[in-house]
Amino acid sequence: MNMDSVELLYEKMLAKLGKIMPAVEIRAKADIAQQILQLKEKRNAVILGHNYMEPALYYSVPDFVGDSLELSRKAAETDRDIIVFCGVRFMAETAKIISPEKTVLLPSPKGGCSLAQSITADDVKKLKQQFPGVPVVTYVNTYADVKAETDICCTSGNAAAVVESLPGDTVIFLPDEYLAKNVARETGKHIIFPTRSKKENNSTELHNVMIGWEGRCEVHEQFTVEQINSVRQQFPHVCILAHPECPPQVVEAADFAGSTSAMIKFVKNSKQKQYLLLTECSMADNIMAENPEKEMLRLCSVTCPHMKEITLEQTLDSLSLNQYVIDVPEHIRIKAKKAVDRMLEIG
Repeated sequence: MNMDSVELLYEKMLAKLGKIMPAVEIRAKADIAQQILQLKEKRNAVILGHNYMEPALYYSVPDFVGDSLELSRKAAETDRDIIVFCGVRFMAETAKIISPEKTVLLPSPKGGCSLAQSITADDVKKLKQQFPGVPVVTYVNTYADVKAETDICCTSGNAAAVVESLPGDTVIFLPDEYLAKNVARETGKHIIFPTRSKKENNSTELHNVMIGWEGRCEVHEQFTVEQINSVRQQFPHVCILAHPECPPQVVEAADFAGSTSAMIKFVKNSKQKQYLLLTECSMADNIMAENPEKEMLRLCSVTCPHMKEITLEQTLDSLSLNQYVIDVPEHIRIKAKKAVDRMLEIG
C-alpha cells in the first residue's frame, strides 16, 4: 500500500472529522479506507453510501452519497461492473432491479429494515383484491416481491408528488403508517386502515381516501412531542428537523420535515446556528462535519441497528470476498422495475 496515499487520506478525513472522532481512530479507519479505494478501482466497482452511514465511511470511500432516491438514480447510471451498496437490503435490491447485469454487493447480511419486514407480497395481493382498481403506491423501503405487486414506488422525498400524479382520488399507500398519514394530510386525503375496521373494506364507499398499512420504522416511531417540548425549553432557539416517517404530531411540532437529503440541504442553506435532527441520530455527525460552524445538539440517541451493521471493515470484506451478492428472481425483477422506473420518472 502507498503510505503517501494513506497519509493524504488520513489528513483529509482528519480535517473533516477531527471534532467528531479521535485522531487515532481516524488513522486506523484511513488505512482500511485506502485498501477499499484501491480494491474498488481494481474491481471496477462503484460504492454508494446512504446518508445514515458512519462518518468514517461516509467521508472516505463512497463515489456517491445520498438518500434512497438519489442513490437509485446513481445505480441506474453507473457503468461500473460492481455496485457496493452501503445501506440496507431493500436499497441493494433496488440497485439490482435497475441494473440486473451488475454484481450488487451488500456489506452485511444483517442489513434489514423494520418497514420492509412489515409487509409481504401476499398482503399487497389481498389489498388489491379488497380494493380492485385502486392504484398501489409502495414506499421504496420494501423488498422486491412487494415492489412487484405495486403500480409505482416512492421515497419520503417524492411521496406526495407520486400520489398526486395518479389518476383518481383514492390510493393504496404502503407500508409506513406515519408517512402515509403525513402524505394524506399534505395531499388533502382522508386515511383509513382496513386492518382496523371491517367497515373500511367496501371500495364503493371510497372517495378521496388513502388506504394505509400499519408498518412503522423502529427508529422514527420513537420520537415524541414531549421530547420536542423538553428540548425547546432547554434550547429556545433550536431548529428541529423531523423525518416524514415520524408520527404526524411530531412532524407538525417540528420546524421542518423532509427526507434525509432535504434535511442536509436545509441545514446547509439555513442561517440558524443550532439544530436537532429527529431521524437516525448518527446522521447529525455527517451534517456537523460538513457544517462545522453550526451546532448539532447531541440529545438524540436513537440509532438504526441495521444501518450500524455497515462499516468500513464490512465494506472491505465485501469487495475482497465478493460478499454478500444480492439476487432478485427475474420474474419479480421485471415487474418491480416498472414501479421503480415510474418513481424515477417522477423525480
